[in-house]
Amino acid sequence: MAERVVVAFAGDGAGEGELSWGQRDIWLAMLRQETWLPNGAWGPLPPGTTVDDLTDRLRYLMSRFPTARTRLRFGPAGEVRQVVAAAGETVLEIVEAGDEDPAAVADKVRLRLQDDPYDHERDWPVRMAAVRHRGELSHLVVVLCHLVADGLGAMIMVEDQDKRPETPVPDLQPLQQAGWQASPSGVRQNATAMRHWDSILRQIPLHRYAPSRDPQQPRHWRGQFHSPALSLALRALSAFTGIASSTVLLGVYAVALARVTGEGTTVLRPMVNNRFRPGLERVVCMLAQYGLTRLDVAGVTFAEVLERAKRAAMTTYKHAYYDPAALDALLTRVVEERPGLQLPSYFNDRRDDAAVANTPVPSPEAIAAAAGRGEFTWSIRQDVPFEPLIVHVDEVEGGTQAIVFMDTHVIAPADTEALLRGVEAAAVEAALNLEAPTGVGA
Repeated sequence: MAERVVVAFAGDGAGEGELSWGQRDIWLAMLRQETWLPNGAWGPLPPGTTVDDLTDRLRYLMSRFPTARTRLRFGPAGEVRQVVAAAGETVLEIVEAGDEDPAAVADKVRLRLQDDPYDHERDWPVRMAAVRHRGELSHLVVVLCHLVADGLGAMIMVEDQDKRPETPVPDLQPLQQAGWQASPSGVRQNATAMRHWDSILRQIPLHRYAPSRDPQQPRHWRGQFHSPALSLALRALSAFTGIASSTVLLGVYAVALARVTGEGTTVLRPMVNNRFRPGLERVVCMLAQYGLTRLDVAGVTFAEVLERAKRAAMTTYKHAYYDPAALDALLTRVVEERPGLQLPSYFNDRRDDAAVANTPVPSPEAIAAAAGRGEFTWSIRQDVPFEPLIVHVDEVEGGTQAIVFMDTHVIAPADTEALLRGVEAAAVEAALNLEAPTGVGA
């Protein structure tokens, strides 16, 4: 490390209060997964970028967004509160690349900033560093604690840093969200969501997944699947049906899951961004929460699956804004009454529906030619837990990428690979013949 530049900041929205639902949700995930869930990225800097440019960027980020100035406070009984500071100081690191490739150094810095211990009560949730190569700043590295923002919130943060709007941040920051959530309106929203969850949890089959055929040590694995065909098929299906690509993906994922588990009634927990709610569209915060979807895919055509997914998605979105503590209590009660109930399948579509809709519609010939060319690799094996089964989906260069985190004691690695390859297969089958049956028995 060549230099540490102290950056002072000050902003509006200071105060202390309860966690918002989104903050509480990600906090509980951090406890389950034993990590502060850092999100890191690095990229090249424009030629001529100065240290002053970057200190201004870091100062703006810390000053404008209250979540960047938010730390936690813990009570004697384990209660957690958020504390938004009015002002403070942070550090911009400048790292010399020396004779190394500066891009490789930037990635090493990212990994270090993510791996360094994090103190929720004392550390600021934003870490920024720059790489200097032969006297010039070449790369910027930023790492955020997941309490700062979800994926869409991070995109808004970057956009505001680039455009520097004169308008203030939205009123409904997490402190204000927590206030509304404790109001009569918020209590009603939570109660409605709990009734939705309770109804599904008591109706669905127990879904006793067969014991993993191949439990491993280390038991928690990460893999990824890159598929040109899945990207093409989803675009075609969305264009043909007029159904959003995210909903189409939900439907074909349900078919793939049913084929692997042998359960015609699939139960999924899709991530919902919640930014369609009034006043929340451009808030930089952790707002997304997992919903609950029941989707029957047995004995029907792909066309019917997509229509069912469309109806189910609307209901899921409506009821994916809730108090995570209330949901945990509900799940505990229901599992006590229905031993063996399992909900391991989390699903997070991080693609931009609007961006997908603006791409050309591929021909059936192009889809068929790309089928089966997807590549799957395992990348991480560790003892630190992930969720039992969670799939993140992104649009990347050359196709759609699905990243899976899983517990090999819940689902076998081979079944996990079959699940992701099965999503591609189901999407291609549907794109080539919407009236084809799913092949899942009733």
